[in-house]
Amino acid sequence: MEVIPQSSIIGAEIRGIDLSNLSATGHDRINQALLDHQVIFFRDQVLSHRQFCDFAERFGPLQDYLFADGVDGYPYITEIVKTESETESFGDFWHSDSTYLERPPKITLLYARQLPPRGGDTLFADTYAAYEDLSDGLQACLGELNAINSASVVPRDENIYAEVKSRNSDKKDQQAIHPVIRSHDETGRKSLFVNSIHTLAFEGMTRRESLPLLHYLCARVEQPEYSFRLRWHENTLALWDNRCTQHYALNDYHGFRRVMHRIIVEGERPR
Repeated sequence: MEVIPQSSIIGAEIRGIDLSNLSATGHDRINQALLDHQVIFFRDQVLSHRQFCDFAERFGPLQDYLFADGVDGYPYITEIVKTESETESFGDFWHSDSTYLERPPKITLLYARQLPPRGGDTLFADTYAAYEDLSDGLQACLGELNAINSASVVPRDENIYAEVKSRNSDKKDQQAIHPVIRSHDETGRKSLFVNSIHTLAFEGMTRRESLPLLHYLCARVEQPEYSFRLRWHENTLALWDNRCTQHYALNDYHGFRRVMHRIIVEGERPR
């Protein structure tokens, strides 16, 4: 197994391994690579739905996605499709997945099934580094704060609820309160845990009072030096650690179909 870093701080490609026939030692090495690089990906992996679920379950219990049904027979696999006629895309804001849950997913797995001829890359940001580069004074201030996270999408400067097109539309106001600075339950490192589409306000403050600092923190996460860009190929499988990353799905492939399969792995309550 070969681990090939993609930047100085985040992202690695793993080569020389078949995920459909993975040993316990192989899994341990993959998990360590994920902890070391926050985002890892594998090319040319041909997996059935069952094999995809089996691989994901090695990282922990699978988590149901609140707002969409799974594919037939596999409730934990969410199919993410953008058709040739659609212009809206799923996930085209910087975010960490489902932070409105009391136990947000610790890991997301995304498997490329059908891709456009160009475009559709995903950007990933290292929220360890975004936190560590803050001043000591701001780190201390943020360490005392919690934030309210909501399932209602907040596109940057506006408070607009996203249209929920599938199930559980009555739960679009689902909320959870989490620390602004999160300690990783495996590495112990601290990271920023606020994002532009789920974080509504700091606990005890109004949204208007919260927005200037939220905008500043989100802008820091989005700085290019903290990120790496994944160019998908068909049958690429990527994993990212939601405890210390954010991601952004680029919506630059209008007129083409893109089909991805996603699984999320349940995490611990942030602390």
